[in-house]
Amino acid sequence: MQDKNTCLIVEGGGFRTGFTTGILDAFSVADYRPFNQYIGVSGGSIALSYFISRQYRTCLSAIVALTSDKNFLQFKRTLSEKGFMDIDYIGIVAQQQVKLDIPAIVKRIHEHPFNIVATERDTGNPTYFRPTIDTLLDQLIASCTLPFVTKGKHFIDDVEYFDGGWSDPLPAQWAYAQGVRRILVLRTWPTGQQYSQSWPNYFGSLYFKSQPNLKRTFDLAHETYNQSIEFIENPPSDLEIVQINPAKILKSGTYSSNRKTIMKDYRYGLDMGLDFVNKEKFKKII
Repeated sequence: MQDKNTCLIVEGGGFRTGFTTGILDAFSVADYRPFNQYIGVSGGSIALSYFISRQYRTCLSAIVALTSDKNFLQFKRTLSEKGFMDIDYIGIVAQQQVKLDIPAIVKRIHEHPFNIVATERDTGNPTYFRPTIDTLLDQLIASCTLPFVTKGKHFIDDVEYFDGGWSDPLPAQWAYAQGVRRILVLRTWPTGQQYSQSWPNYFGSLYFKSQPNLKRTFDLAHETYNQSIEFIENPPSDLEIVQINPAKILKSGTYSSNRKTIMKDYRYGLDMGLDFVNKEKFKKII
């Protein structure tokens, strides 16, 4: 899988991102980087950032730091302005505890573009950010800002954004429209599933009934996801899409996990990533 139109897309999934971090670390160990551009959604954008910066196992350390830090997760904050998860703490971890090499990322994405997906709150439409050294952390936080679980919105240039998974959770169709013709998608859910409206989407539809655009985003979120899966599994004839995803539900959840479940998902992803790279090399030999 290598030509000028090859893209790596990494889905979000909260703490399930430990799985995709394992895959990306396997790619790093094997120096498997045939991608000319990258697209990340929510937690997937954080995992991609550490991969692009070539910081092996560092994203895993960041996830473990977040899940075990009382400053990030506090049930008593559930109904407060910050929410159960203090999403701004991602920036503190990336700058201080498990430092993200932002200059290295920005240097590399001049040649291999990186887009971060977020949802514009007023319209409910996706935004595909192209990060700079000054905007990367803000855009990562915006892409990960979960309605009802975190503060629910993040401002960039006076515009409110939240999690990109609500507007374009698997942006293969957008990538195709940009000219991409070969895509590898790293997912955090098994294949073969159709999704119905979840409780956050149902609650969001009721809560934002006075804001038609935002209400529609929550009403249609599961349909948007199902349509994305349909496109991935039945792409146009001039588009090749390959998926790596778990065969079963992961141990960690979107909003809950512990070190033990994260490590199990990480090792599972590491095995799947190494297996994928070995198969790719075998295909080149024959």
